[in-house]
Amino acid sequence: MLLGAVLVLLVLGGGPASAHAALRGADPADGSVVKTAPRSITLTFTESVGLLDDSFRVFDPDNRRVDTGEARHADGRADTARIKLPSGLGTGTFTVAWRVVSADSHPIAGAFTFSVGTPSATPPALPGTSVENPATGGLFNIGRYAAYLAAALLIGTAALVAVCRPPDVRPLRGLLLAGWWGLVGSTVFLLLLRGPYETGAGPAQALDPSGLARTLGTRPGLALVARLGLLAAAAAFLLWQRKALREGRQPSRAALSTGAALAVGLALTWAAAEHASAGIQVPAAMTSTVLHLLAMAVWLGGLAALLTLFHRASVPSRVVGRFSQLVGLAVTVLVVTGVYQSWRGLGSVSALTDTTYGRVLLAKLAAVTLLLLAGARSRRTVTRERTARNVTVEAPAETGEREARETRVPEPVGGRADGTAESRVEGRAESRVEGRADGTGDAPVDGRAAPGKPRPPAGAALTPAEDAQRRALRRSVLAEVVVSVVVLVFTTVLTGTLPGRAAAEAATAEQSAGLPVASVTDIPFTIGSGDPGVRGVSGKVQVTLDPGRVGDNGLQAVVYGPDGGFVSIPELRVSFSLPGQDIGPLDAKVTDRGGYWAADAVNLPLPGAWEMKVTVRVSETDQVSESKPVEIVR
Repeated sequence: MLLGAVLVLLVLGGGPASAHAALRGADPADGSVVKTAPRSITLTFTESVGLLDDSFRVFDPDNRRVDTGEARHADGRADTARIKLPSGLGTGTFTVAWRVVSADSHPIAGAFTFSVGTPSATPPALPGTSVENPATGGLFNIGRYAAYLAAALLIGTAALVAVCRPPDVRPLRGLLLAGWWGLVGSTVFLLLLRGPYETGAGPAQALDPSGLARTLGTRPGLALVARLGLLAAAAAFLLWQRKALREGRQPSRAALSTGAALAVGLALTWAAAEHASAGIQVPAAMTSTVLHLLAMAVWLGGLAALLTLFHRASVPSRVVGRFSQLVGLAVTVLVVTGVYQSWRGLGSVSALTDTTYGRVLLAKLAAVTLLLLAGARSRRTVTRERTARNVTVEAPAETGEREARETRVPEPVGGRADGTAESRVEGRAESRVEGRADGTGDAPVDGRAAPGKPRPPAGAALTPAEDAQRRALRRSVLAEVVVSVVVLVFTTVLTGTLPGRAAAEAATAEQSAGLPVASVTDIPFTIGSGDPGVRGVSGKVQVTLDPGRVGDNGLQAVVYGPDGGFVSIPELRVSFSLPGQDIGPLDAKVTDRGGYWAADAVNLPLPGAWEMKVTVRVSETDQVSESKPVEIVR
């Protein structure tokens, strides 16, 4: 009952929001100058956010930290964060660094400045606003990869046993246990790392009791606890089915219903704490995510289970045929839910190539296409194998029936008292049913007869063609398993990447709030040729300054040709000047990074309309310089 209440809370507790929060506004505003010191600082976001113990850090003009009160939501609104300031702040420029957790469980951070009275003569450097500690983030991602893989093994193996009904399920017990233990271990690992992941601390803080206590009060923490509860129920379920697994018996209807409910519950723990729990159409998105995860687990985990059976047991062709049908259904579900989730996450077609989320999604689609091709090859191999086996099994059965009819001794109507006649009739019917040419017979893929089923003639061995088909099927399934791991990696990366729709909403919110965003400038150029018979070179240089404000900026420059494709040139120079203050030119010192040019830190000390000059050299003698203004804000 308690576990059910937690799941209901996870499902119903989230309202509509935009996946990944963005700062909508600040009071005092970024870069503003106020006459008197404010009593508090209030931030407003595009969605509800979770607050941390260190959500605000305020620094005075001398870069000393200001003692502040505890961070709270303003007026009970979950999309705000407020901190009280002490009296007697003084005058000058103050710096505010903030950090909160989005409704979709990802931490976000930023910084801005405001001034009291008059701005400081030398603006203070903004503190680092790195969203995560690299070591903690790397370990957290490893835990997420392991969780997806373990869930696929556990759910996919159970689905193959329940739907495909292999005659001997004992080789799959180890796979079920590996999936269960892997999911338990990765869930505990993620639960411990959740605190330092949100605060940006190092992995050593994973065992901090206060951080763990705070995690248990958040939506992601509740989802992980619910997952552990469901895994405990799954362990009891596996113990209940242990005898049946050892004896090779098929699960009952009650067992099938219980297993399906546990699988849905496990998938729900992901949907309730990731992108689906925030954004537009939350109920539909969570339903789609649950179906998508289950279909993925059935397909990818089932492949691993089928490969295990190939190497450790006889696999009747009907089992492979049923799995092929199951995969067909899973692929249909993946396509429908994938199209919906792509539309929901991208927001526009251009986001496929313009955003990181879109590019990772394209890579995942390419991997899924390879997986489909490998699956199609496996199905063709199975069809050839089953056709050859059915012909082999059916011929001796029909010959045996003719011989029995010719030599049978007449018997009383209704058969002998010991029931031999009935047994003979049933045996003939079974031979005909199990050896049908439509592929529903039980001839094993590896050539060995399934228990209690018709066998090939005594002494028969696999022909070279049959042996080659068997080996080809194993190689094809192994290739599917390898590609499926790549698909799981891309799936995990997507869950931690800002969706294209959210990126656009965040940029719009920042612009409407007057917050600085990356500055992108296109500078067209044309280089004439001194030889009348040789055409000139034209194109454009796209320069991105991030964040486009006073202080250090990252610079990336990409050179495009007239057809919009990338162009490689021998030299590119970028410099900045501020004519009104007689500053510059300041050389950005860009270097070739293999396909684009970049500089890690271009310091622009003052706000204003800077002049950016770009020099493009395409040969030993041909070059051109072009300039454009760039607005740098405080």
